[in-house]
Amino acid sequence: MKGRGQRINLGLPLFVLLLGVALPAVRAGAQTKRKAGQAAIELGADQQRWVGPMYYADGNVVARYGAVTLHADHVEYNSKTQQINLRGHVRFDYQNQTIQGTEGAYNLSTGLGSFEKVYGTIRAIRPPNPSLLVSPNPLTFSARRIERINDDTYVIHQAWLTVCDQRKPSWKFYTGRAVVHINRSVKLYGANFRMFSIPLLYLPYATLPAGKNLRQSGFLIPDIGESSIKGFVAGESYYWAPTDWFDMTLGGQYYSKIGWSQIGNLRGRPARNINFSADYFGVIDRNAPNQGGYNADETFDALFGSGWRMAASLNQLSSMTFRQAFAGTYYQAVNPEVRSSAFVTNNFNGYSLDFAALNYKNFLTLSPEEFVVSRQAPEARFSSTDRALLQKLPLYFSFDMFADAAHRNESNSPQSDTGPAVQRTEVAPSLTMPLRWGPWLGITPTFVVRETHYGAQQTPTGAILNTGLNRTTEEVTVDLRPPAFAREWGGQSSRWEHAIEPQIVYRDVNGVDNFPKFIPFDQDETLTDTNEIEYSITQRLFHRSGKGSDDADSQLLSWQLAQKYYFDPTFGGALFPGQRNMFQAIDSLTPFAYADRARQFSPVISDLRITPGGPWDVQFRQDIDPVLGKVTASGALVKIRPWREMFLTLAHFDINTDPVLQQPSNQIQVLAGYGDLNRQGWNASFGLSYNAQQNLFQNQVAEISYNGSCCGLAFEYRRLALGPLRTENQFRIALLIANIGTFGNIARREKIF
Repeated sequence: MKGRGQRINLGLPLFVLLLGVALPAVRAGAQTKRKAGQAAIELGADQQRWVGPMYYADGNVVARYGAVTLHADHVEYNSKTQQINLRGHVRFDYQNQTIQGTEGAYNLSTGLGSFEKVYGTIRAIRPPNPSLLVSPNPLTFSARRIERINDDTYVIHQAWLTVCDQRKPSWKFYTGRAVVHINRSVKLYGANFRMFSIPLLYLPYATLPAGKNLRQSGFLIPDIGESSIKGFVAGESYYWAPTDWFDMTLGGQYYSKIGWSQIGNLRGRPARNINFSADYFGVIDRNAPNQGGYNADETFDALFGSGWRMAASLNQLSSMTFRQAFAGTYYQAVNPEVRSSAFVTNNFNGYSLDFAALNYKNFLTLSPEEFVVSRQAPEARFSSTDRALLQKLPLYFSFDMFADAAHRNESNSPQSDTGPAVQRTEVAPSLTMPLRWGPWLGITPTFVVRETHYGAQQTPTGAILNTGLNRTTEEVTVDLRPPAFAREWGGQSSRWEHAIEPQIVYRDVNGVDNFPKFIPFDQDETLTDTNEIEYSITQRLFHRSGKGSDDADSQLLSWQLAQKYYFDPTFGGALFPGQRNMFQAIDSLTPFAYADRARQFSPVISDLRITPGGPWDVQFRQDIDPVLGKVTASGALVKIRPWREMFLTLAHFDINTDPVLQQPSNQIQVLAGYGDLNRQGWNASFGLSYNAQQNLFQNQVAEISYNGSCCGLAFEYRRLALGPLRTENQFRIALLIANIGTFGNIARREKIF
């Protein structure tokens, strides 16, 4: 058994510091100092005597050797055999370790020793751990006999151990034999776990981590639960840590109503600047094989010399049906996207060189399962920051260029398959000239020429033609910053400031001819002709408390209103009436679609943020569409921590636009609670996701736990409502064992929403 938490150190170095003890014959009540190797031993006793090679000490014997203190009623030492025996009220104190026994024996020459009828405690500093219940109590143990094998190994016979209050322990591990490896592990043979003296679990063999190294190979604590769909759930895993830079977990779960699942995880850090990880979850469903499948995620990150960095995030999903059937949370179950990316990059002297491979898969429908795949691999990109061209004139030059092999296909449209690779190249130099007229006006014009070549194009029906296509665009952006207005008031100890900041951005793009011919690989193909102006005004409220000039202003409130006006409402003919259109010119302002017809005004975006700090913050966002004459999208997010460990999060998102653009939605989410799963005392949390449009609770979770100083008990109820495929009630229970781990299946915190 392996507990993935703070390690329990059963180190018992009580004999090491007794080397070379020599007790001369002296009068009663005297103290003696002798050399033992390079250390001095100080002995105090009511009586001491010397008979040949034997030294005797009786009555309140106290021996001090460095940081070690020994107590006993009687001590005998043979200078020839170097055997030392202790009897009566034997006690050993060394730093944070205390050992008490009735008698003991130790050989200074061989290092072998033993103590009888031992009782002891070991204190260790345990930092807080969010995934583990941590107890401040010391490790307490009792044994019939302890044997010292060498400096790092002890064997304990007929023992129990716990981290509970020694006066009334809630749980104990009983074992016939335990092997203690100092600063490594404690191995138990024939052990059983007892709660309130009731045997709950028998373990023929178990290992507990101990000392500085928290990673020890062994079986993890089993997890048990109940589900209305899966039935009885029982699982076990094995944790393998062959080196200090690599570990792996392999396991599985049995579902009485479905089948079984496989779980795998590995992590590695072979060097200081290199780390990787991989997670695998799969299910074999005997009732519905099409629901079975797997999900795998891999990450890699490495820093090399000369500024090179390599990173990767690879994700594979067998099917959306599998995700909806077996995802652990509502958020995971409804996410239709699967993204993978890998890149090598180097930034030097204001330049950036990148090599990448990107893959994106989006599931469109569940039954039948339809999806779109877009891939850019390999891809090479070279770009620069703005660089001054002239010494006295504020004229800056930059560029961005790339070349890649792109691919796209739709599962429901075989003719849209582009084949494995479509050549795509682009060169985009730019010039920027920031100008200022005093402190009140700033204008920054930017001019970009973008030359793009495609090795293929698509017809109006979506078929692919392997005929080259070029696009040359001229883009002008003018960023105008009119003067900001501000007013201050208040005294020296408390000052307030209200600021009004306007901004105007004009943008003109032309040269995107034959927009429908461009294959939509990624956002580069959403570039359209546009002639637009974006105007916004932002109000901010600042507060400064304190008399010092170094005291920073704290922003309490910000409110931004923004809108776009389109001089070309058709975007050069790229807009198709009666359907959803998403272009760069549109989604740069709001992520909510609004272009299903030619229009000159975008919605007015209102974004209000109240961030006073401390126990709460608030955000309100609205899209107000002047064409439809209503609020088409709104959202509110409130986070409150009113008292101690209490928390409350409220969220409301409402979409009320044309169904052609997006189906109406009205979502309410609540998360409230007190404490945390591993916090001592009572803890509780409650969350829900309610679809007011469908009058449906999509997700509910309730969790309550109580943790004492050495153990705790947690219960959880979770409900997922995902339509006809999955409506599941989950019941979970966990026993939290301080400093060791969790017995049950609430071992990991999961996102509720």
